[in-house]
Amino acid sequence: MGSQEKINSDPRRMLPSVDRLIARVRDSSPDLPEWAVLRAAREALEAVRAEISEGKSRFRGEPTDLARLEGAVAGAAARLAAPHPRPVINATGVVLHTNLGRAPMAPASAAAVARALDGYSNLELDLETGRRGSRMGSLEAKLLVLSGAEAAHVVNNCAAAVLLALNTLALGREVVVSRGELVEIGGSFRVPAIMERAGVRLAEVGTTNRTHLADYEAAIGPETALLLKVHRSNFEQRGFVAEAEIAEIARVAHEHGLPFVEDLGSGTLLDLSSEGLPPDAFAPGRLALGVDVICFSGDKLLGGPQAGILLGRREHIDAMKKNPLARALRVDKLTVAALDATLDLMLDPSRVNEVPTIEGLRADTTALEPRAARLEEIVSRVIASGAIPAPWKVRRESTEAAVGGGSLPEHRLAGRAVVLEGGPANALAEGLRAAPSPVLARVRDDAVWLDVRTLRDADLDRVGDALAFALESSRRGR
Repeated sequence: MGSQEKINSDPRRMLPSVDRLIARVRDSSPDLPEWAVLRAAREALEAVRAEISEGKSRFRGEPTDLARLEGAVAGAAARLAAPHPRPVINATGVVLHTNLGRAPMAPASAAAVARALDGYSNLELDLETGRRGSRMGSLEAKLLVLSGAEAAHVVNNCAAAVLLALNTLALGREVVVSRGELVEIGGSFRVPAIMERAGVRLAEVGTTNRTHLADYEAAIGPETALLLKVHRSNFEQRGFVAEAEIAEIARVAHEHGLPFVEDLGSGTLLDLSSEGLPPDAFAPGRLALGVDVICFSGDKLLGGPQAGILLGRREHIDAMKKNPLARALRVDKLTVAALDATLDLMLDPSRVNEVPTIEGLRADTTALEPRAARLEEIVSRVIASGAIPAPWKVRRESTEAAVGGGSLPEHRLAGRAVVLEGGPANALAEGLRAAPSPVLARVRDDAVWLDVRTLRDADLDRVGDALAFALESSRRGR
């Protein structure tokens, strides 16, 4: 009898069937799509069974347990069915926020993408001759004008650009690279692993903190195919450190008849040194120092769509275009359209600030102050209009933000923010993210910071709406 009682008291026997759980969720949330409810129900039941087996669940089949389970399934199904990605409002001040899609698209670029989606296009057709044309023709011409390079090519991201360059120029041979530059990038991907997939052997030189020109010279041998420089785009070295000058590495490479390739990671085609950006971000400047092939991302400092830009000597770029990998790594028509429109804006000095990344990098505190004053007014009005007096105090504050996106880790952007303090900061930030137009803010020193550098004027009222939603949700929660 005791054994039978134990079997009957197993909480897993109290779990509803998948069909019963789905029926309950459909009754309460009829608008949720069937596929999402089915998947969410199966996953929720599996998770509860696993928790029961591990002794971590308090599920006993009570009505409240079933209601919580039903709510969890409905919530999970709603998240599954929601469009992805969703538009969000970036109030972090981080111009190139990787989790938020890095570079926001210029309106002209977004319009170009919409045109590319609307019916057919001459992506690979020469309208003059009626024969097959090049999808890269216009892009290459504009990249060459902006960079001064001999040749250009575009692939789907910077890692692909490096892969194509190494596989083309060094397959089966050695690539000389500093140990201090074998970095790990986002998503736990490591540059050495990407290089090895290119079919090359790495010849590591120097130490993690100091690599001299003599280290490169000593490593060059019969199996050496090229010298490689990898920009440390997501961290800086300080203290007892040393690295060889770009021009000197180029000189050594050329004396030995070797190409010199640089993975710049994040590069710009505009000289923004007057705005405080370091000169090593300016891709044409690197070519002028003797780099033969440079690789960088399209959706970082360039301000365009995700892409990998290759610039350099014609013989090397032409060889890459003939590599079968070029087909596997090529960009689609949407990327071509967005990048082409972005480059058009960069070629027109009167319109270059239409690229949101460029505008965001150039904006100083004087330009940001009116936006911050208006946001402070909107936020103060929302706080004051609440049915229940809110604990929040609002003020404007000077702030600093990173560029983001693995770009210029030591460079900080001075800006202006509206700060809310006096209440539960983390809960308010969570409520802002849950709003119909989600707002991403920074939480610092038990306060919520809304940095206006990454807010458009059209975003300010929407931030106010999101704040009203978050405060009302908090009130209902109490």
